[in-house]
Amino acid sequence: MTSALRLVGTGLFACALSLSGCSDNAPSVPDAGTSDPKPVVELTDYVDVVPTEPCMDADYAAPRANCTDPASFRLTGCDLNAVGALEPSGVYQAVLRYHATSVFGAGFRLDTNPSFLGWPLVRNQVDAQGFFVTGEVTTSSKKKQRYALAGCHVPEPGRITGCFVRCTDGVPDYSGTFDARRMNLDREEDTGAQEMRLVSETAVPEGDPVDVYVTQGHAYVVSLPRRDEAGGLSVFNVSDPAHPVFVTRVSLPTDNYWNGVWAKGDALYVASGDSGLIVYDITNPASPQYVRALPGGVIDVHTVFVDGDRLYAMSPSPNGETLLFDVTSPLDPLLLNRISVPREAGVSYPHDAFAYQDRLYVNHTRRGYVVLDVKRADWTPVLGTYAFDGQYSHANAVGTIDGRTIAFEGGERFGAHLRVLDVTHPANIQLIGQVKKRPQTSIHNMVLKGTRLYVAWYHEGVRVFDVAHPEQPKEIAAFDSFQEAHPHSTSSLYQGAIGIRVPGDGYVYAIDMSRGLLVLAEP
Repeated sequence: MTSALRLVGTGLFACALSLSGCSDNAPSVPDAGTSDPKPVVELTDYVDVVPTEPCMDADYAAPRANCTDPASFRLTGCDLNAVGALEPSGVYQAVLRYHATSVFGAGFRLDTNPSFLGWPLVRNQVDAQGFFVTGEVTTSSKKKQRYALAGCHVPEPGRITGCFVRCTDGVPDYSGTFDARRMNLDREEDTGAQEMRLVSETAVPEGDPVDVYVTQGHAYVVSLPRRDEAGGLSVFNVSDPAHPVFVTRVSLPTDNYWNGVWAKGDALYVASGDSGLIVYDITNPASPQYVRALPGGVIDVHTVFVDGDRLYAMSPSPNGETLLFDVTSPLDPLLLNRISVPREAGVSYPHDAFAYQDRLYVNHTRRGYVVLDVKRADWTPVLGTYAFDGQYSHANAVGTIDGRTIAFEGGERFGAHLRVLDVTHPANIQLIGQVKKRPQTSIHNMVLKGTRLYVAWYHEGVRVFDVAHPEQPKEIAAFDSFQEAHPHSTSSLYQGAIGIRVPGDGYVYAIDMSRGLLVLAEP
């Protein structure tokens, strides 16, 4: 999961509080797979759609409605019969729009533990009288901010649109429109993708599972803390993928915010939010033994990537740098360099990276997608950058396709697109293709195997694309993992398929934040 949960986890929420520009006004994105001789135009992740809701205010800063009385919303012209017929349950993700350049994403759930942005609902009314949902949050400055949503239309099953008003300490201050989709009921056009076969499903004992690495017949799953449960490392014997067996669980007393994992030989590397890169000896794969934590002291390492005898550890804080280690001796990593790129401190940091042919492709969050020359460990110049307004570069995979170096990049925010970039010439990176799903959902991780791209797309589940023709990615297989009724499911954007590995044994190992370790048959 993004280190946003730790450093800037309120990034999307902050857009709601500050009305900061979190998007760009742009036309719609061409359908993926449609032949178009024109160059692909960067349209940013959030694509603004001018609302036509009759309940919206002419001036977003002069709301007519208040946060306590449903009758204060002007709902003349709304289809209240359809709105009132909605099933009063489910998990929704919504895009809330103040105006063209100020929007934010928010989740709410209407059943089991009704909530808005993770806080208990103040009002939960979905009946013949209409749709009125009200949530209240407390800001960092101790102000009470309440959001009241009134439904207006049901454009399609699993989707509701309408208007909202925000009140601060009881006073209405801003208003806007919302477009919400129920994550388990939304319909999408047939992509021709086949349903992937679920081979096994295994719960992870504690915490929120986020990443997995498979080696020596074992799956190593790392987790973040969840409420009163510690995070840590869970080990499963997957010699029989249809029947994984939980073997052991490992954590440290004051260190269990573990977000990434990789292995080389008999060394297992864990990305720790508190002590950096933790090395375990897995000579006995069922019994990891602690070796050391590097580079020493309090440091947040969020993700790790191993390429040959080099290990790259992406560290959001305290310095926003990528640590480069020599792992010729896997159990004894040697720090060679601390790589930094020009950036605005506190705004951008390296989240993840992919090493390929002496280049390091870094997802540098708000700084963009950055390509470094790492042929020499002591000198790593920036070769090129791809960036756009409102981006949050998060994950990538790179390979050679049809004689070109092709990168697949995705952000972590609502509306995130899968981008196909020609990075053959890093100083002139070209956008050659895009794929988008529902605007309320986000990408997390991806794996490229030959000309197949496997994407963990949160609520969209696991998606597999044939990218032999990279300008036109074709979705060939999918598995919808998100289950709104699961006892661990929440209304957060960070739900569903998050981690993914394809080790080449005929199976796809995916991590769902609620369900745990899912083993799928390769399509």
